[in-house]
Amino acid sequence: RELFAFAEPFFGRLGEISRRLRAEENSRLRLAAPATILRAHLPALLSEHKRKHPDLHLRLYDANQATAERLLQKHEIDLAVTELEGAPAAGLNSTILLRLAPVLIVPQNLKMKTAAELWRGGSSPETLISLPPDEVMVKQFQSHLRRLGVNWQTKVEVSAMDLIPIYVALGFGVGLSLSVPRMKIARGLRTLPLPGFPPLVIAVLSQKNLPAPAASFLDQIKRQARAITAL
Repeated sequence: RELFAFAEPFFGRLGEISRRLRAEENSRLRLAAPATILRAHLPALLSEHKRKHPDLHLRLYDANQATAERLLQKHEIDLAVTELEGAPAAGLNSTILLRLAPVLIVPQNLKMKTAAELWRGGSSPETLISLPPDEVMVKQFQSHLRRLGVNWQTKVEVSAMDLIPIYVALGFGVGLSLSVPRMKIARGLRTLPLPGFPPLVIAVLSQKNLPAPAASFLDQIKRQARAITAL
């Protein structure tokens, strides 16, 4: 009787605790992505998602692919939208959302007609403007340049993609960017394609048996990606 009196308050609430935990799981979304994606591309999607799930409990994590995979394997997040730098870890679901080709943004009056003309002879007289060197697209670009025997390092480093055309227009140099559907180039600028350079691959990684809000948001992300690629 003494032991029962001690244990009964805990065991008597197991049903209530179980219901509360299930309710929390069915109203939460734990999502990881690089800061650029969290800031520029996900707010509108998350706002729409919250309208469908008013009681949404949202947790956002700034993470690259390696960090996101560790969080998924430890069941600390439900989904990760990430720039793929290598093959996803075994045991995780992976869906490619977008393949974005790299381009150079150059002044309209630049005489070169192809990107290869910029580094003829193994280097370029033009200043390269890009995101920081630890960004996946920059690492891929520099890796391919090395394979071509070209040394062209970033001299103007910016923190956000939308700053690149601004500094190109100001005459600071040539910018490394991405070919994004519906992207508008400011007057006085144009793009040079980079044939043979690897695209930036955006993918969503997830665990199996997702909670309802996470599964719903995954479907929403896939629909948005299909709409973009259809343009």
